[in-house]
Amino acid sequence: MDKPEQARRKPAMSLEKAQKARRKFLQSVGLTAGFVGISLLGYIPVSKAGNLRLRPPGALNESDFLSSCIKCGQCVQVCPVQAIKLGDIGDGFGLGVPHIESREQACDFSCDAVQCILACPTGALTYDKPEFLKVRDGARLAAAPILIAKQQDPEPTLNLKERTGVARLAHPESCLAVQGKGFKGLARGAAFKGKMRYMAVDRWKPIPLRDHPYDVALCDLCVRECPIAHAIELRPLKGADGITRLTPTVLEACVGCGVCEMICPVEPAAIVVDAQALWQGAGA
Repeated sequence: MDKPEQARRKPAMSLEKAQKARRKFLQSVGLTAGFVGISLLGYIPVSKAGNLRLRPPGALNESDFLSSCIKCGQCVQVCPVQAIKLGDIGDGFGLGVPHIESREQACDFSCDAVQCILACPTGALTYDKPEFLKVRDGARLAAAPILIAKQQDPEPTLNLKERTGVARLAHPESCLAVQGKGFKGLARGAAFKGKMRYMAVDRWKPIPLRDHPYDVALCDLCVRECPIAHAIELRPLKGADGITRLTPTVLEACVGCGVCEMICPVEPAAIVVDAQALWQGAGA
């Protein structure tokens, strides 16, 4: 063998180093496989796993919902605004279970009849919960919610008995209405992909928010676009400084759809929906 070829060849690894490298490799493979396996079973307490998710309309209580949902994705397929997503590995036991990220895409009831409930094959989403399943105090709606898009129909209500959450003015200091300011432009900017049904445009065809600019003297987008009648209003409220301001006020008719959170033009959203929260009375 000539000298140039010998120079190109690397010295052979010692037996001890080779065994150490092999052990390290096998340990890495074992740890990775174990972590993934346990995560798939929902036992790793990753960041999202302990957080309550906003479930689609008609969802059973969380434990009953998780045990009833077969993760078939039928609700995802029928949603006209693609509001329903399936949980990822970070959701622990909720892996593959449907939920809604209302800031990105809220349920605006574009389907009128809540198609996700009709599509669910197991009753995990249901109009009528079986009598043996308890309704949590504050989850039951006082009356059937009136869908604004159906107000002129013979039957304007949604057949929902329980709310999925409750909206809350989380950041009154950033709310444009509280500041007495208006809003002009695209609520969420030109890059936002969320859709919503605008009655003035087409009752049956949701359009992107970026195609619907606003020009209002006093920002009332959360009230203006709420799909449920009498669920939120601008009301005069006196602040800690003694000044009375018009403030978004959530009412008992709120079902937790998330439209107010999606449409809020400030970042982070001044108003949010607390997933699976219970009604505890009026106020922000």
